[in-house]
Amino acid sequence: MGNMDALRDCGQAKDYVRMQWMILQQGQPEDFVIVTGEQYFVREFIQWSAAELGVTLRFEGEGVAEVAIVEAISGGKTPELQVGDFIVRVDLCYFRSAEVEILLGDPSKAKQKLGWVPEINAQEMCAEMVAEDLKVAQRHAFLKLNGDDVLFSVEN
Repeated sequence: MGNMDALRDCGQAKDYVRMQWMILQQGQPEDFVIVTGEQYFVREFIQWSAAELGVTLRFEGEGVAEVAIVEAISGGKTPELQVGDFIVRVDLCYFRSAEVEILLGDPSKAKQKLGWVPEINAQEMCAEMVAEDLKVAQRHAFLKLNGDDVLFSVEN
């Protein structure tokens, strides 16, 4: 993982595409900033992702020495994990070359002129992403269990 102290303004593509459509309905071309106006630490996304899988994490260390350790597991969605497993480590190779710690946009013009507000918050978006990744992981596990050689790409 890169910089877990970074703050990011993240939104769901469905909301952004809806805003783009609203922009295109305007009689005159104008510039709008397509953002939510809310920001979260990267660490929060990690916690939300783990929670969607029934995993509670404990963070230890600071900066590049920070790790996330499995503190508790419930729900049976992560049969391979065990309490005490290190599942996140910070690695400098994942830091942006021109790291920006705070990314936050101002959607006030879109809210005022278009009436646009995001319908899906960051935590709901995270839950959707985890649910899709879990489906893929379960399909791969099923195929592997039944003798199929599954190609699974992993970043390194």
